[in-house]
Amino acid sequence: MTKHAQDRRQQRCIPPMVEDLLMKFGTTVYLGDGCTKLFFDKRARRKVEAYAGPIASKLNEHLDAYLVLSQSDNPITVAHLYERIQRH
Repeated sequence: MTKHAQDRRQQRCIPPMVEDLLMKFGTTVYLGDGCTKLFFDKRARRKVEAYAGPIASKLNEHLDAYLVLSQSDNPITVAHLYERIQRH
């Protein structure tokens, strides 16, 4: 993880567990230049709920996060989604 990604995760109050869940269950959108964005769509949220069990309700407030990965799958940044992701 880059220093930038660590700083942004801390500034935006996104727990490290959410980043791990994004890596495991997140839906991928290709951004170009080899970068990808991972986020939770409806299917990914259901997988997280099945995986997390009783603590899933506590994670709901953090499932609006997304993660941008470089070509080598290193996290570049993490943030909250405020707009719908357009997929073509």
